[in-house]
Amino acid sequence: MRRHHQERDPGHKQVGGSVKRIVECVPNFSEGRRREVVDALAAALTLQPGAVLLDREMDPAHNRCVLTVAGEPEAVARGVIEAVGKAVELIDLREHRGEHPRMGAADVIPFVPISGITMLECVELSVRVAQQIAELYSIPVFLYEQSARIPARQDLAYVRKGEFEGIREEIRTNPERKPDFGPCEVHPSAGATAVGARFPLIAYNVYLNTPDVKVARAIAKAVRHSSGGLRYVKALGFEIKERNQAQVSMNLTNFEGTPVFRAFDLVCREAARYGVSVGSSEIVGLVPHNALTACAEYYLRLENFSSRQVLENRLSEGLSQDGLSSSEEFVAKVASPDPVPGGGSVAALAGGLGAALGEMVAGLTEGKKKFESVEGRVTKLHADLTRAREELCRLVEEDAASYKAVIDATKLPKETGAQKLAREEAIEQATRHATETPLRTARVASGVLFSLEEMARIGNPNALSDAAAGAQLAYAALKAAQYNVLINLAGFKDRAFAEACRRECDELAQRAAERLRHIDQLMMGA
Repeated sequence: MRRHHQERDPGHKQVGGSVKRIVECVPNFSEGRRREVVDALAAALTLQPGAVLLDREMDPAHNRCVLTVAGEPEAVARGVIEAVGKAVELIDLREHRGEHPRMGAADVIPFVPISGITMLECVELSVRVAQQIAELYSIPVFLYEQSARIPARQDLAYVRKGEFEGIREEIRTNPERKPDFGPCEVHPSAGATAVGARFPLIAYNVYLNTPDVKVARAIAKAVRHSSGGLRYVKALGFEIKERNQAQVSMNLTNFEGTPVFRAFDLVCREAARYGVSVGSSEIVGLVPHNALTACAEYYLRLENFSSRQVLENRLSEGLSQDGLSSSEEFVAKVASPDPVPGGGSVAALAGGLGAALGEMVAGLTEGKKKFESVEGRVTKLHADLTRAREELCRLVEEDAASYKAVIDATKLPKETGAQKLAREEAIEQATRHATETPLRTARVASGVLFSLEEMARIGNPNALSDAAAGAQLAYAALKAAQYNVLINLAGFKDRAFAEACRRECDELAQRAAERLRHIDQLMMGA
């Protein structure tokens, strides 16, 4: 981030090179049996130009539908508000029956940042939508996940406890049930709604070859994090009568932290304890490509697999080039007078290039007889460097988006005392995120440098200069990221946070400098 450009308006330039501002929203409505109602909800969601329906799922047993819409943030937000109005018109929770917990006709509305938009911006968008839903339809709205103002409400299960009927009784008298927006009384037919911002989630169900719901509930308890199971997994057990099967229904809130295959494996192992086998599984809604790639890599035990080996990915890369190469385009944008992409994005790109050079050295080492003794270790380093490169490429875009959030915060009105306070708070929060992003770059670049030092020692000596060049890039990335952190620290009210960032950057830089000296000695003695 370039602080001295803070007041400058970047205009309509797309942040992070060719990145468009795209948000995804995955509203869950309490209707899964009447197709004409789901059609009406989908039509309302996409009424605004710039919003596209990506997926629709209807589940008669749960009596619930999950619609996925994506596009320009304001278009998606307006479509969601229209769809909630349609749900109020067409869904009556007093007559609703289904397996899935629910508290509202428009039950849950999560916004997910996809590209060119930060989590902070998604939170702000969700708050505006929540407020408008409450004002337009007299529905009590609770903020959850990243948008929650009360820590306990980050957990949707806590917000939805008691469901429509229980909340209807408690909301008038229990202070813990007071909504963030709207009346302290549920809508007679539409109930209450939860709105928030979250990271990508995978809705994943596993069907058991038994109708015994007690088994499904026991497995769900063993799997979910709140009961001591897998991190980032929420799970419930249901009976699906029309299939004569029990179901373990899961939400995977961080598929990188707990991959799909790990959740599936644990369900299978727990089912075996009860003498039950798994019949099948299903994904509800959309799933990130990398989540399925990880499953293929795990179950097929693929060696040195890269997502660039997928034909469609490679075709997309090739067909996306239009005259100017992507590298030339990025450099030209950095050279432009606009403040994004800036030093933070360039730092992340340098680190990604350093990791890529390490991957190349690993590829020139693996599978060769003379390096059999280190094959296993090189393969592990290769995988670590691939993950680091992918993360650093994401940080190129995220750094630009986080900087834009700071610019937007500085444009907030400041005529009244309340407006000034709100503006100061928004700038503080946006700057905090714009500081955390390069700090993450520094951490990842440090890991790249450590991997490259080992690769320089045990890898193919014919590629030693490539490992050394990658190390220099990783070190440059770390230092540049450190500078982007430091430039923001002076203005923070939270001095403890500022000093913690400074200390961590100093420690990362000191350790990295020592590693770089080792690599330099190897290179000079070659």
